[in-house]
Amino acid sequence: MPERPPRVLVVDDEAVIRQLIMINLELEGFEVHEAVDGLDALDKARELDPDVITLDVMMPGLDGISAARKVRGDPLTSRARIVLISARTRPADLERGSDAGADEYVTKPFDPDDLVAAVRRLVS
Repeated sequence: MPERPPRVLVVDDEAVIRQLIMINLELEGFEVHEAVDGLDALDKARELDPDVITLDVMMPGLDGISAARKVRGDPLTSRARIVLISARTRPADLERGSDAGADEYVTKPFDPDDLVAAVRRLVS
């Protein structure tokens, strides 16, 4: 039985950004699922058991930093690797991401190839 491709959950409240990320990951052979915000992400992470979660930092409701903390704190989702995506680039922002449990931090605007490379690093 062939091994399944790495599973990625893409979380962004902006549909255009979500689609851009999803298409690029699908073209690289990842199994890709989507969530529209932090709360949706938590539900889908428990359901899908993704290898990697890409999380936009600035989302309404539950933001990416808070969602990352909840993913890390839940035994059912804590093994997922996390890529935070944000326009915030100050050292304090990067530190907040790291403190929340992010494995990678990609800044907007981003090159889709850089994001794919970050996800690939986390699943290798």
